[in-house]
Order: sequence, then structure tokens, then C-alpha cells
Amino acid sequence: MQYGEFYRSYDPAPFYRERGWLIGGGQVGGKAKGLSFAHAVLEKHKLLDEVSMPVCNFVLTTSVFEEFMEQNELWDRLQDLREYSDAPVLHQICQEAKLPASIDGDLDRILDVITTPMSVRSSSILEDDVNLSFAGKYSTMFVPNSGDRAARRAALESAIKEVYASTYNPAAREYKRKHGILWGGERMAVLIQPIAGSLHRGRFYPELAGAAFSQVFRRPSPKIKKEDGVVRVCFGLGTRTVDRSFARTFYLTNPNLRPEGNRPAEIVSHSQERFDFINIAENKFDTAFLPDAVNDLADDHRMAQSYIQWYDGSMFHWLLADTANIECPRPVFTFAEFSQRCPAFFKRIKIMLKLFEQELQLPADMEFTYETETDRLTLVQLRPLSVYDDRGRVEIPQVPHERIVLRGDRMVANGRLEGIRHIVYVDPDLYGKTPDFNEVARTVGDLNKELDGERYLLVGPGRWGSSNPLQGVPVRYSELSNAGCLVELGIASRGVSPELSYGTHFFLDLDGDDILYLPVFDGVKDNVFNREWFEGHEWRKTGHPAVRHYVGKFDVLLDGDSETGIVIDRCRPEVK
Repeated sequence: MQYGEFYRSYDPAPFYRERGWLIGGGQVGGKAKGLSFAHAVLEKHKLLDEVSMPVCNFVLTTSVFEEFMEQNELWDRLQDLREYSDAPVLHQICQEAKLPASIDGDLDRILDVITTPMSVRSSSILEDDVNLSFAGKYSTMFVPNSGDRAARRAALESAIKEVYASTYNPAAREYKRKHGILWGGERMAVLIQPIAGSLHRGRFYPELAGAAFSQVFRRPSPKIKKEDGVVRVCFGLGTRTVDRSFARTFYLTNPNLRPEGNRPAEIVSHSQERFDFINIAENKFDTAFLPDAVNDLADDHRMAQSYIQWYDGSMFHWLLADTANIECPRPVFTFAEFSQRCPAFFKRIKIMLKLFEQELQLPADMEFTYETETDRLTLVQLRPLSVYDDRGRVEIPQVPHERIVLRGDRMVANGRLEGIRHIVYVDPDLYGKTPDFNEVARTVGDLNKELDGERYLLVGPGRWGSSNPLQGVPVRYSELSNAGCLVELGIASRGVSPELSYGTHFFLDLDGDDILYLPVFDGVKDNVFNREWFEGHEWRKTGHPAVRHYVGKFDVLLDGDSETGIVIDRCRPEVK
């Protein structure tokens, strides 16, 4: 049997058809396939009593999408849209179009069955493939499902059309272009599920949510082996485990290891402080700041002390401590006691990852929710994990200090990129001085397009693609897709830091696109951010003063065994 052939040949349709969840006569797509496959594996190994699944999973198959496109005459109209400038028009066109009358009864049936908030998720035929994941390229919509029947129906229809529109969005288009996928051949199915969770004071959310991976291709320490597995956990809806937001990372064979370090200040700088939920009263997806909600969470969740602590600027205190004796207490999701208080959770995650990898014949990637009080683990997604091509040990040569442009010592995977001719650099001293974050991102995107065909080095403060522009340049996938290596600068004085946790859509893209990654912490031992080099070399001006374009000859060498990564200027005398 070929590698992954068992999963490729698996037919998911009977799972949905037998339960009355199949709508239309087309394909169910990758996301729906993964979920039905997961059910088959759990059933085979008699684990359905220990692992829950969503109580229903309706699928609008690809035939519904085709009917939508044909009756609204959208095939040529959407494919001819310009990639960036017409993106808002794309969504407007889809929202103004009508869903097929053939599914009217099915949509009513969905509203009869699902009376709580629901997720409307993309499940394209290309998505979650063995070779290409399309992770995060298409839309997932959260529908509060509140109000009268007409409002609920309108919200459901709008969410479906938003998923359909995402078939043609810039990120998906660029991903297809980069991987040589013929434009226009995509077909989109839609997976509709109730969101696992419960209502707390008008906020609907799962207590915890996360993503888990059976293999770790970017490791923070030699103590962690590739096959050890890793899980990312956040409080509330799971958006923060897959986006470039802070979540708690647990390496399954060493759950106390923190890639950011163990000092309180380091932990706080990488800890979740906001959580996402469905606001029932206001009928929308919403976000809360932990200090505004900490008393509610402490009252509503008996295990809250296992994942929330108070921070006083120098040390942590338990959630139930008397804050009257704490100077300027600040609540933080540290998850300090979670592994000790919830050992059954970690045991179950390990078992599931091992079984899924065994049955997939591929590394596994799954998403889930978890309620600590009832020990209820709900699986909401399973897919094959894109495999990182580790090319073996890379020797780091002895290099004079003046030739070292950058050097880092964390989250380094083996890789080399030699003879790079371009560096695109966002000056951390200029970025954020004016609130034109998006202009910086668009300038980077323009250079990315200009350098198509080049494997260039992209260097900037904090997290590339951050959802919070104060934490990093908010570039989209299509604005860094041609880079050969991304460098994230951690600069304590600016309050920016790389987000070191493997498992976000960002890191899955790097693995799938063979893009190297190097975090560098300014002022930290064994790290080098050579400001003199950047200030002493000529650069080309760009569309924004914070963005510089350097031309030369550079090597990137990453040694995952010694946890060392280095960028060398080759335009000076040869390395000894």
C-alpha cells in the first residue's frame, strides 16, 4: 500500500448519508472526510465512550456549490476578479446571490436540529489533502443562531455564502498559484456543526479548545523528539490555537517545558490574555479581556485555578489568593497546573494521536474542545499533517562577528538556503511609530510580488501575520508567500516577541511551503541582531519608510541539533 493510500481511498459519504446529514449529490470535501474517518477509527477501537463527536454534522456537498454558481452565473464573474483590488467585491457579489431553492427544506431542518450557536466551515475538495492542507485559506464562520426564525435563517445563509466566497479569496488564489494548482477547478462543500460548549452569563464557548499534532517538526529543545507530539490549548473558542495568537503549548512527553522560557516575565509575554466567545445578546462573535472577566470565570469554572494565575510584576500567585495583598494583580492564562490537574486529558490525547497516525498512515492533526469539570473531550476535526522535509544535519561554520547578520537559538529546524540575493527588512524602530500598520504590510506584499521567483529573506519585529498589529506586521499569506526564510525579531524594549508555538496555520504553511523560520531575541545570550549591519549597508527605498530592501549575497544555515540558526553576509571575505 502506498504512503497514505488508505486515507485517500476512504469513502466518507456513507457516514453522512446514513444519518440524514448529506445534502446534495456531490463530494463532501476534505474537512468532512477527516471527521467521518475519525469516527470510524474511534468506533473501531471502541473509544466513542471516551471521546465525543459533534451531535450532528450536516454537509452541503459540492453539487450545491455548483448549483449556486450556475444559477447566479458566477463562474466567469468570480474567476475574472482581480486578486487584491476586487476582494471586497467578491464577498458582496456572493452575499447578493441566492442559494439554490433545492436546499430550502434542508436549511429549515438544520435550524430545527441545531438550536445553539453553530460553525459553518469550509470543506473543499482540495482542503486537508495528504500533500496540501490549505489550512486557514478558506473561511470558518461562527453563527450565534439567536433571534427569531427569520434572523437565524438569514445568518445561516449569509455564513454559507461567505464560505463560498472564500473559495476565491486572495490567500487561496496565491496558495494555488504557488503550488501549481489549476485555477478555476475548485469545488467547495460546507460542513455545519453545533459549537461544542455552554452558556455562561450570555457568553457561549467551550471551556478549553485546542489543536494536537502527532509529530513535532520544529522543536524547542533536543529533549523533544519528532514523534513525541504536541498540543496547543486556549480558553474559549479555539481560534487562538490556530491563529498567530498566544496559547499554551504542551509537548506531550515533557508538558512542563515552555519554549518561551520559565521566568515569569517570559511566561506572561507569551500567555493568552483574551478569549473568544459567542455573544448571545448581541448576536455576534466577540472577544473579552481576561481582567474584565476573571471573577466570572473563577465562579463559573471549578478548575479555573489550574489555568489562571495572578501576576504581580515579578512572580505568580494562585487564582484563589487574596489579591488585597498583591500589588497591581494581573490575571493571566498560564495553564500552570493544568497538566497536573487533568492527567486524563493528556493520556487521551496521546492515545488518539497514536491511533489516528496509525490509521491514517500519516502524521495526524486534530482539533478539539475540552470541559475540565466533566472530563468531556470533543473531537471537531481530523486531517493529515503536512510533512516537513528535514534534510539532515547542517554544520554551522565559524564566522567573524561582523559577517553575522542574525543568529538565534530556539525553534530551529534543520535547513539551509544559500546565495540569497535579497533581504526585505521592517525596521523595528520605525514600525508602529505611526498607526499605518496595514500600509507596512501592503508594502511588504508589493515586494513579495516583485520578488516572485526569488527565495528572499524576510526580517521584522514580532510575529509575521499577527492578528494584533502591535505584536507584528499583519501581512496575509499572499504577501509573504515567496519568502525563503522568515526571521522574527524579539525586542523586549518594544514589547514584541516571536510566538514560538508549533501548530498554528502559520507554521503549517511554512512546513508545506518549505519556508525556513528563525526567531531572534535581541540582547539574549547566543542571539545576534546586528543593528550595525542593517544601519551600515545601503538599502533600496520602498513604498514605506519602515520597509527596507537590501541586495547582496547571503546564506541561511539552520542546525536543529545544536538549536542554532545563522544568517551570514557572503559579500565579505570567505568563511574560515
